[in-house]
Amino acid sequence: MSRRRLLEEETHDNHERWLVSYADFITLLFAFFVVMYAVSSLNEGKYKVLSSSLVHAFKNKAVNTDVDQSNDSQSMLKTEPDGAMVKVFDEQKTQAQVERKQKQERMRSMAQDILQALGPLIDDGSVTVTQSNIGITVEINASVLFLPGEALLNEDSTEALREVAKVIKGHNHEIQVEGHTDNIPIHTLNFPSNWELSTARASSVIRLFIDNGVKANRLTAIGYGENRPVASNETSDGRKRNRRVSIMILANDPNQSTEIPLTPD
Repeated sequence: MSRRRLLEEETHDNHERWLVSYADFITLLFAFFVVMYAVSSLNEGKYKVLSSSLVHAFKNKAVNTDVDQSNDSQSMLKTEPDGAMVKVFDEQKTQAQVERKQKQERMRSMAQDILQALGPLIDDGSVTVTQSNIGITVEINASVLFLPGEALLNEDSTEALREVAKVIKGHNHEIQVEGHTDNIPIHTLNFPSNWELSTARASSVIRLFIDNGVKANRLTAIGYGENRPVASNETSDGRKRNRRVSIMILANDPNQSTEIPLTPD
């Protein structure tokens, strides 16, 4: 073989040398991401454990693997609750308890004011006032407010309702006025059934409240007819008790209500 042919073979270019540079680049890139992940996963507890292990290793001392050392390492890895967050939580809990107690006191004070305003009617059994976790309920016998089969308020009854309006208009609680009847059917031009009669009576009370300063957006009229009896309709006394108007002052503040959205399963 001639010398010239040998030189041409030695100087022949290798077109696959780029693979070496590419492999070096991929290796460096992988190492870079490993380091970045290690830095991002570092926390104080792990750092302390690593530091302690290195110190023992360079001092030619075996790392203690007893149960106590293991417990210490685990305790360092545990995240302790933030004292500031605990303090804020305690303060919020205390504030909520104070606000709940203040609301209960306001409701109790309102109930006492209503009792004083309706004192004579309570004494003769025409009105009852009760308080529960739902709120305050003022139950008034219909005979005090209306003529039989009518929904216009008696002149004598309006003064008592005005006193109730004076008490409740200074608060923000929602108010439901419920009309109830006995089970004796009614069929007149104005009231085809007890539904219409009970609703009209509740609306008459609401109209008086609005005229005496109670905001209309706090009021709701509900007619139950004969469907919510509190006594037997078999006796005249029972039917008299069932003919009533209930004024319910709800304990929940509408401005603090929370809506929970529902989603299909």
